[in-house]
Amino acid sequence: MWWPYALVFVGAFLVDCSPVPLPPAFVVMIFMQIQFDLDLWVVIPLGVAGSILGRYLLTLYIPRLSGRIFTRAKNADVRFLGSKLKQKGWKSQAFIVAYCMMPLPSTPLFLAAGMARIKPLAIIPAFTVGKFSSDLLAVLMGAYAAKNSSDILRGLLSWKSITGFSLGLLLLFALLFVDWQTLLREKKFKLKFNIWK
Repeated sequence: MWWPYALVFVGAFLVDCSPVPLPPAFVVMIFMQIQFDLDLWVVIPLGVAGSILGRYLLTLYIPRLSGRIFTRAKNADVRFLGSKLKQKGWKSQAFIVAYCMMPLPSTPLFLAAGMARIKPLAIIPAFTVGKFSSDLLAVLMGAYAAKNSSDILRGLLSWKSITGFSLGLLLLFALLFVDWQTLLREKKFKLKFNIWK
């Protein structure tokens, strides 16, 4: 049966091309692996490949979408933030790898990169390293938990999953409503809520 493997790829792609934080792609991988008893060492590369393609597509279409829904000032603010990321060289790549290895959604990272018009190839290699490492660990732990625990569904509403989701929303809030130019240039924290067209 090849179609469950195709579903792994498509599922990871769909959750990672969305501009809103959805459950991470590794949840799709774990679910499909358990549901169809799939080979872990095929599921992980397919899922990561779907994630990479989804994030790549997100960085391509988000500049057009952000231009339609956010004010010019907010788009300029995020581009300014992106220019700071570009200036750091290897440090920004290390930041991306470290960020992708943490249990945080990568949606805010790719929204910022897309809105800042950072070329996808500047962020995808570091994302691939971090994503493969973190998803490998998550899927292996998920497979172990599924074989050794009957309350995996209760974990979906655990304090860890709620905290991770809340942190993702907080990062998205910070990306959208913090005035990054004022913060980075003048070292003053300022929120701007008038960002919509």
